[in-house]
Amino acid sequence: MTRKVISLAEIRDGSLRNVSLEAIAAAKTIAQGGEVVAVLVGENVQSHANELIAHGADRVVVVEHAQLKVYTPDGYSQALMAVVEAEKPEGIVFGHTALGKDLSPKLATKLNAGLVSDVVAIEEKDGELLFTRPIYSGKAFEKKVVKDGLIFITVRPNNIPALSRDDARTGEVISLSVEIKDLRTIVKEIVRKTAEGVDLSEAKVIVAGGRGVKSEDGFKPLQELADVLGGAVGASRGACDAGYCDYSLQIGQTGKVVTPDLYIACGISGAIQHLAGMSNSKVIVAINKDPEANIFKVADYGIVGDLFEVVPLLTEEFKKLKVHS
Repeated sequence: MTRKVISLAEIRDGSLRNVSLEAIAAAKTIAQGGEVVAVLVGENVQSHANELIAHGADRVVVVEHAQLKVYTPDGYSQALMAVVEAEKPEGIVFGHTALGKDLSPKLATKLNAGLVSDVVAIEEKDGELLFTRPIYSGKAFEKKVVKDGLIFITVRPNNIPALSRDDARTGEVISLSVEIKDLRTIVKEIVRKTAEGVDLSEAKVIVAGGRGVKSEDGFKPLQELADVLGGAVGASRGACDAGYCDYSLQIGQTGKVVTPDLYIACGISGAIQHLAGMSNSKVIVAINKDPEANIFKVADYGIVGDLFEVVPLLTEEFKKLKVHS
C-alpha cells in the first residue's frame, strides 16, 4: 500500500540535524513507494531544501514566518496543521527529540490520531508495518501495528540509518503561506548551557564520566578522548549532582537517552537509572577500578583500572591510529 508521508526537518545552529535525514528514511519505509514530503519550518530555512531532496525527500514544503524563528508549540503546531491540511498525508514522522517529544502529542491530539513514539526499527511482516520501541527503560521491546487511520511516529536518533546522499535527485520545493496567531508563548531570549561541539543525542561516539572523575578537571581527559574520536562527552547523574559538569550532559532515565555506536563509560558504577539512558548503545566499553561495578554487566568490553591512567593511554593510541590512517 503506497502512502504519502510527511517528515519534519529540524534545524539547529543553522544546520540540519541528522535525525531529520533519518526521519526521511523512516518515511520512505512507511510510504512503501509512495511520496515523501519533507517539511521545513522556521525563518529563512529554504536553503536546506536541496539537502533533504538529496537524502530521499520527493518534495519539500517550506513554511517561513517571523514568529517561527524559534520553536514554540503553538507556532509550530499551527504551521504543521496547515501542512497536513494541504497535503493530507497518510503518515507523519518526527524525530524523537526535545522538539519532537513536545510537539508530536499536541499535533496527534489535534488530528485525533494515535502516536507511536521512540521508534527504533521499522519492518514489514505479512503486509503490515511493525514499529519497534523500547519499554521499561530499555529492558524490553514492544512491536506496534497501526491498524487504521494516520500513521504517526517519532524515531529515536541514531537507530534508523539515513539514506545515502544523491545530489542528482531533483524534487519540487514549494512555499506555504501560514498565518501564525494567538501565540501564548513568546521566546525573548535563549540561554544555552549545552556543551559546544557534537550534539550528545546524535553523537556516534560518547565518552561519559561518573563520580569517579572526582572533579570538573577530571572531565578534561574525557574531552580529549572524545575530540580524538569525533565524539561528545556525557555524564551520569552522580557527576552532575556533584557539580563536576552541567546537567545538560546528563545521560539516564531523567536525562538524555542515547544510542551511539560506541559508548565509553569512565568511572561510572552503572546505576539502573543511568543504564536506562545508554544500555542500547551498539558497543559499550567500561573503565572502572571496581571489578564488581554494575556497569560491567552491560559492557561489551571492560577495563579494570584507574580512568586517569587508562583514558590518556587510549587517547594516545587512537591518535597513532589516526596518523597511520
